[in-house]
Amino acid sequence: MRFADYAKIYLRAGKGGAGSSHFRREKYVPKGGPDGGDGGRGAHIILRGNPQMNTLLDLRYKKYIHAPNGERGGSAQKSGKDGIDVVLSVPLGTVAYESETRRLLGEITEEGQELLIAKGGKGGLGNTHFKSSTNQTPRYSQPGEEGEEVTVEIELKLIADIGLVGYPNAGKSTLLSTMSSARPKIADYPFTTLEPNLGVVQLPDFRSFVMADIPGIIEEAHAGKGLGLRFLRHIERNRVLLFVVSADTDIEKEYKILLNELSEYRVDLLEKPRILAISKMDLVPDFKLEDQPDLDVPIIEISSATGHNVELLKEEIWKLLLRDDT
Repeated sequence: MRFADYAKIYLRAGKGGAGSSHFRREKYVPKGGPDGGDGGRGAHIILRGNPQMNTLLDLRYKKYIHAPNGERGGSAQKSGKDGIDVVLSVPLGTVAYESETRRLLGEITEEGQELLIAKGGKGGLGNTHFKSSTNQTPRYSQPGEEGEEVTVEIELKLIADIGLVGYPNAGKSTLLSTMSSARPKIADYPFTTLEPNLGVVQLPDFRSFVMADIPGIIEEAHAGKGLGLRFLRHIERNRVLLFVVSADTDIEKEYKILLNELSEYRVDLLEKPRILAISKMDLVPDFKLEDQPDLDVPIIEISSATGHNVELLKEEIWKLLLRDDT
């Protein structure tokens, strides 16, 4: 499987190094006093955004990650080295939750953005810190603190300008392959698309936008039916939604079911700009748009097979993206 949008990992940050209980002993300094150094900090575990990645596949096979501990403090007030932080590269659009409570730890949306998800323990203080007028030879130092332990669930929500929304076999994958250089799997049976696909759509004058083909939604998808919630989350980060409904179906009924599934999942998704493409027009030669009820959405009739109105659809999408920027 080349694409993964979910991973569950047990993380243990590094333990802090112990402080040193050392005393200075030199030939001409018989009573040099305490000089134990501090322990080093345990290593953190950090997520870092990488725009070159589009999958969590690497993390899917890392069930346990243990970060290095800090070093012990040394003599002559030398501090131990900090543990080397473990940095996990993730795609933009990654969200991390604490597994037990589903508490949001944070999300990565920008290149180089970092999210600390497991904090390394502090190093212990050396005996130098405990010297006083009443105790000039302290023989104790602090142990290092334990690093944080947490089980995290990491999810990927694809970031794209346009999200294709529709039933299985509505023609979304074919449309993506027609409009861009993406080559998703296309066949004549439901759920051909089992993973989201991204494609860059090129327009004249060096214009372009990113389109995501999201696996088909069916009725009760918000309750987990079909591919369910596994892919509904990818719609959250798309700026504009392109609904695709086949001309040989009940267009009004199918479109309203899709709207309902989005609203049941997250009602604010209906606030996104949207456009409806009626696909497979080459299969219904007697189709008349004026016979359709008013769905209160811009509608364009297209055929990916013949290229009918595909360029027009690109331009209409571009207009919506420009409107969304303002």
